[in-house]
Amino acid sequence: MSNYKISASLEGHEDDVRGVVFPHPKFVVSASRDATVRLWKLLSSSPPKYDCSISAHGSAFINAVAYLPPSSTYPEGLLISGGKETIIEARQPGKAPEDIAEATLLGHNNNVCSLDVSQEGGWIVSGSWDASARVWRVGKWQCEAVLDGHHGSVWSVLAYDRDTVITACADQLIRVFAPTGKLLHTIKGNTDVVRALCRVSKGHPSRADFASASNDGIIRLWQLNGRQLGELHGHDSFIYSLASLPNGDLLSSGEDRTVRVWRGNDCIQTITHPAISVWGVTACSENGDIVSGASDRIVRVFSRDKERQAESEVIQAFENSVKESSIPQQQIGEVNKEKLPGPEFLHQKSGTKEGQVVMIREIDGSVSAHQWSSGANSWMSVGTVVDAVASSGRKKDYMGKDYDYVFDVDIEDGKPPLKLPYNLSQNPYEAATKFIQDNELPMTYLDQVANFITSNTQGETIGQSSQPVPAGSDPYGTESRYRPGDTSSVPNSSTATPTRPKVLPQTTYLSIKTANLKTIQKKIEELNSALIDNGAKDIALNPPQIELFQNLIKHLDQPASAATSEVLVVTDGLDLVMGIITSWPPAQRLPGLDLLRLLAAATPLTASHRTPSGGSVIDVLESSGVFSEQERNSNNAMLAMRVFANLFETDKGRSLADDAFEQIHTLVKAATSQETPTTANRNLTVAVTTLYINYAVLCTSATHASFPSSTDRALILVDDLTSIISTATDSEAMYRALVAVGTLLTLESEELTMAAKEIYGLEKALGKAETGVREPRIRGVVAEIRGLLG
Repeated sequence: MSNYKISASLEGHEDDVRGVVFPHPKFVVSASRDATVRLWKLLSSSPPKYDCSISAHGSAFINAVAYLPPSSTYPEGLLISGGKETIIEARQPGKAPEDIAEATLLGHNNNVCSLDVSQEGGWIVSGSWDASARVWRVGKWQCEAVLDGHHGSVWSVLAYDRDTVITACADQLIRVFAPTGKLLHTIKGNTDVVRALCRVSKGHPSRADFASASNDGIIRLWQLNGRQLGELHGHDSFIYSLASLPNGDLLSSGEDRTVRVWRGNDCIQTITHPAISVWGVTACSENGDIVSGASDRIVRVFSRDKERQAESEVIQAFENSVKESSIPQQQIGEVNKEKLPGPEFLHQKSGTKEGQVVMIREIDGSVSAHQWSSGANSWMSVGTVVDAVASSGRKKDYMGKDYDYVFDVDIEDGKPPLKLPYNLSQNPYEAATKFIQDNELPMTYLDQVANFITSNTQGETIGQSSQPVPAGSDPYGTESRYRPGDTSSVPNSSTATPTRPKVLPQTTYLSIKTANLKTIQKKIEELNSALIDNGAKDIALNPPQIELFQNLIKHLDQPASAATSEVLVVTDGLDLVMGIITSWPPAQRLPGLDLLRLLAAATPLTASHRTPSGGSVIDVLESSGVFSEQERNSNNAMLAMRVFANLFETDKGRSLADDAFEQIHTLVKAATSQETPTTANRNLTVAVTTLYINYAVLCTSATHASFPSSTDRALILVDDLTSIISTATDSEAMYRALVAVGTLLTLESEELTMAAKEIYGLEKALGKAETGVREPRIRGVVAEIRGLLG
């Protein structure tokens, strides 16, 4: 049987693809950390082409997805999804994400990380970080049983048959339950967190009933009674997903960038991806094609059937992307270049097993990785090993500037490391704060990032070369990666860490600028094509406008240091973007608003731009209907708030925001008027508090602090912010609201201080903040605010 080759690469997600299902040869479903579930419908099979639509859109990571097959009640079937919001939704595939879900299942109190469906039994099973699994009856949509007894996150659930549920847990145990909640067996034998489960076909040579995989990189084969029948070895790191093929072969994927195909006890094919992690893999039961979801945001379909494989150019492009990918050295451990074989090894020696990896010292001194393919009977290049970036006495270039250090910081499993630039002349806390703000990260990481900087530059002074960090105090921990939030990864040191500095007043403006321009471009082009197909050519972009739009994207994609002043491209492009956000249907304006957000921060031309009638960007947003009750869409409103916040990046933008304070404040109230603590859009609240921080910085700046209008505005803002502090449950929104209030209180206005205490009830709100969000940064800024209140 021939090897799998790429059939299609499905691009559209804006963050890691965490879950995939392949219910039918005609469509694929994926779930992502971008808070969407997407339906990919096959348009043509030769060459394979897919159309993408969003089936569900939440406000936080969606980590799990399953499919309930069609029935008389649900002729299209149902998409079941869950994630960080702790809610499980059941939706018909053909409905828009704005439509009401068929069912909303409430019960878990932490991230929902796994889902499965028993069509025969008529129930759904879910697993969560709350250390429980739950069984839900289809149609009644009620929790029928809670599968208790777990002592850690339930990473995987398997609806084995109508009478059996299997769970995999972080406590290293596998449990077998009846759907009623009765525990039937507890299976021991794993040596690490159990991450994945799958049913094993009856004809499998091991005669196993199911398989499990864990963080030790081993797949184990089990009978339901707990007897272990075999182990499959080959993965070099965590295994995240398992699936069974129609012919009885098994599939696995994991942190070593691979999907592996297993026949019996042998790995017969290894498919390396140009990503850090392959989070999910599954197969179509009808044709045996497979689909994967990875950390590079791409869904990929593979097929053994030449008729369903991609064109040769696409296959070659995929193979080249693997060859050209970078492998962080910390992923493979220490490499002694002097002892590595040269390129001649690849022609002189064959591999001993499928998926075997060797390191080769190239002629130019670089190190490349090559993987043995049994099917091709040759070594395949799978990337270049990249050294961890650190200081060696030479300055490092990053974004057009020189730094003493440029650290790799790994924020989450599967996400590409972020770059943390640092000069020895900087305050570690200032560098950490800027890094967190630039990457839109929670401020809970502040202390740990600052300590990380200090620990890795101790003993350094300006102009000295850094020395290697001694063994035993490796800042990257056992996995050679720094992970904020993992206290074990911060090295111990006898040197005192820096005292936490005062936060107040905030003196720098914040912006929200991270984006995937390629995704924005692709989405606008897709929506534009849909408008044309639906007979709306009058509002769609024509070919010259498409070309202008593409030039605008290229302009924005240039580093700030290399960007040229293409005034015509920006001004004409602004007209184009404003046309999208005012004339396109509200549900299709999101990418246009996202582009306007980036333009607001990138160029002062956004603030100075005027429509033929003299309207500013703020007037355009107001007239677009984004804030109207009839067209209200919380995600559209959130992006509009980000536009307002990003105006503060330029002098002209600050001047416009200053002059339009009353107008913007009215629009903020309109956007948030329907928000309640239980329905609030977390991203909208964070955008509003970011905007209010920027107004606080402006009001307390040297040029504005003495203006009577600054005190008047501060009174309005403190009133709003006190309400947010009293009701917010998200720690980031809470923290930003507190920083904004505290900054405004540094105006030292008796009128403002009295109003905050006696009219707005700020003291009571501070008490709620302390008890509601128990974080050191919250307590610290609350203490500073109380000091200002006197």
